[in-house]
This record gives sequence, C-alpha cells and structure tokens, in this order.
Amino acid sequence: MGSNSSRIGDLPKNEYLKKLSGTESVSENDPFWNQLLSFSFPAPTSSTELKLLEEATISVCRSLAGLWTVFTLGGVGSKVAAASELSSPLANQSLLLLLVLANLTDAADAPNPYRQAIMSFKNTQDSSPFPSSIPHSFQINFNSLYMALCEQQTSDQATLLLYTLLHQNSNIRTYMLARTDMENLVLPILEILYHVEERNSHHVYMALIILLILTEDDGFNRSIHEVMLKNITWYSERVLTEISLGSLLILVVIRTIQYNMTRTRDKYLHTNCLAALANMSAQFRSLHQYAAQRIVSLFSLLSKKHNKVLEQATQSLRGSLSSNDVPLPDYAQDLNVIEEVIRMMLEIINSCLTNSLHHNPNLVYALLYKRDLFEQFRTHPSFQDIMQNIDLVITFFSSRLLQAGAELSVERVLEIIKQGVVALPKDRLKKFPELKFKYVEEEQPEEFFIPYVWSLVYSSAVGLYWNPQDIQLFTMDAD
Repeated sequence: MGSNSSRIGDLPKNEYLKKLSGTESVSENDPFWNQLLSFSFPAPTSSTELKLLEEATISVCRSLAGLWTVFTLGGVGSKVAAASELSSPLANQSLLLLLVLANLTDAADAPNPYRQAIMSFKNTQDSSPFPSSIPHSFQINFNSLYMALCEQQTSDQATLLLYTLLHQNSNIRTYMLARTDMENLVLPILEILYHVEERNSHHVYMALIILLILTEDDGFNRSIHEVMLKNITWYSERVLTEISLGSLLILVVIRTIQYNMTRTRDKYLHTNCLAALANMSAQFRSLHQYAAQRIVSLFSLLSKKHNKVLEQATQSLRGSLSSNDVPLPDYAQDLNVIEEVIRMMLEIINSCLTNSLHHNPNLVYALLYKRDLFEQFRTHPSFQDIMQNIDLVITFFSSRLLQAGAELSVERVLEIIKQGVVALPKDRLKKFPELKFKYVEEEQPEEFFIPYVWSLVYSSAVGLYWNPQDIQLFTMDAD
C-alpha cells in the first residue's frame, strides 16, 4: 500500500486515515501519516489476510503515532495551544506505555533496551556518532521535547517522564541546564509543590527531586537569581509584584517544609527540601525581603519545636520518677531529628553569609531583626561551631546600628548593612566545607517506581479496566 494511491483497500484514502489515526481531524496531506503509509507491505493473498494486515497496520501505526505523540505530548509548535487542545488520550496512553517499558526490570543476561534508549537518545542537531556500546538509541528534537514538558507538568506521568530524562539522560540534562528560559520548566514544578495539599505524595516527591537534580548545578543556582518574575498569581500568601526565580524557589521549598512539619512529617521530604536549599545557599543573590524573612521564620518555627520537645521530655522524666511502670516516649529520637534539621538550617544560613554576604542585605536585616532567636544556640554543643560566623555577623552589624542611633528607618538600616559589608574583614569568617548534596536513587528503585507507574496506568489509562479486587502491586488507597 502507498500514500500516492487515492484508495487504501476498500476505503478512500481520507477515510482510511481517519480509521488509522482514530480521529476525524487528520488531514489527507498530513506528512506524518503519509510517511507511515509509504511503508511497503507484502500483498495479502486472501480477504482474511487483508483484514489481519489492516488491523495490524492500524495497531502498529497507532503505536508509532503514540510514541511520536508522547514526545510532543499533544503537539508543540510555534503557536501555544490551549490546554483543551493539548489533552490527548493517545498521548496519555503512549506516555504511560513508555513509562511502563522504561521501568521494566533488566533480564539476567541483558539490560532493558527501552531504558537504554531513554538513557542515550540525542538531539537531532547532534551529528556526533553514537558509541558502539549503545545498541538502542535514536534522535529527537530537544526543543520540541522541552517545550512539551514545560506545558504538561500538571500530570503525574509528565513529571515522572521529566524526572526520568533528567536523572538518566545526560544529554537532556545538559541541554536543559543550558537553556536561557529555565523559568518555563521551573515554575510548573514550583506550582506542584505550592499546591502540595492537592497533589499525591508521589507527584510531590518527583517534583522535589527534579529541583534537587537541577540545584546540583552551580550555573543553575546562579542563573535563577537573574531571572525576574512579575505577578505570580498562584502564590497567594503575599502579593509578589516582582521577585527573582531563585527567591520564589526558596519560598516554595520553605513552605513545603513547613507544611510537612505540621501535616505529613515525612523525613524523606524534609531531607530533600533541605538538600535543595543547601545546594543553592552559596549562590543566594539579592534575596527578596520576604524570602529572607521566611528563612528566619522557618528557623524560628524549628526553635520553638525544639524547646517544646525539650519541655515535654523534662515533664515526662519528672512524671516517671513517681511511677516506674509507665514507659517513656522516645523524646531523644524526636530531639535528634529536630536538631539535625536545625543544624542544616544554620549551615544554609552560614553558607550564604560566608559566600555571598555582600549580595544579601535583606538576609542580614532579617537575622538582626530576630537576633534573640539564635542566642540559645550559641553555647549549645551541637551548634557551637556553625554559630560562630552567624554570631559574628549579628554582633558586628548590631554594633554598627547602635552607633547610628535609635529610630532608624528600614531604608537607613539597609544602607548601614550595605556599608558594613564592605568594612567586615572576610578573613574573620570561618571557612566550612561546601554544602553539596547529590540525588541518588535507592538501592532497589523498582520497588517504588513499578507500583507507581502501574498505579498511574490504573487511574489514568483510557479504555482499560482492571478489577480493583485483583490488584496486588499497589494498595488501592495509596495516593
């Protein structure tokens, strides 16, 4: 069969194309479908073979179209399409199929070829040959893929695909980090985290790990503070008329930590949030005053929680003296966890002060405004070392403010801070090892990803049904 014929079998060409594509909107001159029709097939010798061939051709072509659509995720061109136009059952099925195939476990004698292809495919503009060690690979337009991923992050499966590509394909990761419009990718990820109450925990994890992977790159950490944003409508706590992408990222991650502290109390989520902030801390630049305030406010919340646990432990110990039969709650473990988080926050603040003090007068202002918060940690054995620089900065600038007199305006205080930064000898700040964290998958990642992918297939696939009572791979009440 060929695309030059006006009929395919018993059907006019345009009718056959509609049947083949599963849509009424396909054009007879569509280059993609015509290219598929240009493939040659052996001539059928019977009506049964003709029918089987037609069904097989439709199946194969739909699969190919799906794999094409998964990378365009509904179609990406120079014109931005409406959300309703981008939603495509075929794209969704194809994406789910790709995720299932990519997460198949390796055979004993051969690695998963689909995962190999995902790990190694290149940009169509890359003319370098594939290494002979890579048997399964292909090329695709990275710009189209990038734009599609930016537009489709509202779904779990699109975010999981983005994670898979960033984590496993160095070509994609290098390309994305070199983009000058990273806000188009980062903003949808931040919006997922911002609406954490409405998202399932797996979607939040994937979004957070994507940020962690991005913050491993120093170039990314610098560039996000140079991108200025206006009127972030989905951020409702405060009107942000203008803020850098970096400051917004800090705000959203801190909000996620605070939500986790009061609701889910997931240590894994805490760890990854703090790791992303730590990776960024040495490159904090021109922090928005609200971002600086929220950093100190989070430390205040942690400090209050620390004092509360200490008080509960003391009262419990006193009560146990009169009754040896009552088992003590494990306050030591709770205290250890909260002190680990407090130390990490102090390390993040310290990293900013030692590496970019002169870029962040708003953070110095916030520290001075809440200086009493840090008093109890100056002599604490777990924090004495990391408190040295913070205490030095607070003492130095407090002294300069006292010399300037009382009743100082905010503008005057910031002016004194900016002048003081120049006068503060840098060699007085103690150097600490650079804060750097790298995302590493668990030892058996398939235990997380395979049930997750199949739960997405169960909940999102169109026209497929499984009996809920027979499902054993994941729990039906899992979010």
